[in-house]
Amino acid sequence: MTDPVSRTILLLDIEKYSDRDDIEQAYLRRMLYDVADRTLERAGIDERLRLRADRGDSVMELIDSNASVTALLRALLTEVPTQLHAVNRMASSSAQIRLRGVVATGYVAVDEHDGWVGSDLNHACRLLDAQLLRAALRERRDDFALCVSESVHTGIVRHGHAGIPADDFHAVTVDSKNGPLRAWLHGPVPGAADDHSEKGGTSVPGASSGERPAPRRDQPGSQAPEARAARPSAPPAGAVFHFDGGAPTFGGSLVGGDQHGVSGGQVTGDVHLGGSGSESA
Repeated sequence: MTDPVSRTILLLDIEKYSDRDDIEQAYLRRMLYDVADRTLERAGIDERLRLRADRGDSVMELIDSNASVTALLRALLTEVPTQLHAVNRMASSSAQIRLRGVVATGYVAVDEHDGWVGSDLNHACRLLDAQLLRAALRERRDDFALCVSESVHTGIVRHGHAGIPADDFHAVTVDSKNGPLRAWLHGPVPGAADDHSEKGGTSVPGASSGERPAPRRDQPGSQAPEARAARPSAPPAGAVFHFDGGAPTFGGSLVGGDQHGVSGGQVTGDVHLGGSGSESA
């Protein structure tokens, strides 16, 4: 096995790939490769700086650490949605291609079977497979959902480089079999997902501060006026009596005769039922 070296990790995965037949899958794979190649070319990353692994419905790129991560992110945010729109507007409904993407950094080694080894790579794959990222893509109209690792956010995103708006990234925590993973999702955090935003989520020890609360599409707001009006008020303290007639006495006064305004109402306090006005209370 080679010594681990620092790499930028790019993962792209096709949504609902296994739902397609063989012809559609072959077409989607060609489109995936085209999108990946054009995006990396747009970022100025030469083929000699890339090592690619094919995973059927996804592609994995190990990129030399000297290549610009800033240029890669800028290309992913602009080039990928544009390419997907151009492809999908000409494709049938069964051949639509939608992608999840992850950008991370870390140390990766290559073993004697040309396999890639490294915990940073494992974490990136966990982010790609997270329910939160899947849910985010389902709610997107531009056919692309991107998540970046904590290290990429700290080193690049949070500084607000041109074409990479920091305010569009939101802190999330992804549950995995190795424990919670901190990451940053581009765009709105989905409301119906097993994973969660940092607001109310489980934070990772040692995580950096300064994140903004993630907007959620199901974020509860204040109740509508009609809902507040329909809420029953709390009952008053003390004794409560309901009466529909008769001549009850309360507070030293007599209610009876033609005083029908209290019929069917509610009286609280010291209330004596029965008797008449001439009787002692």
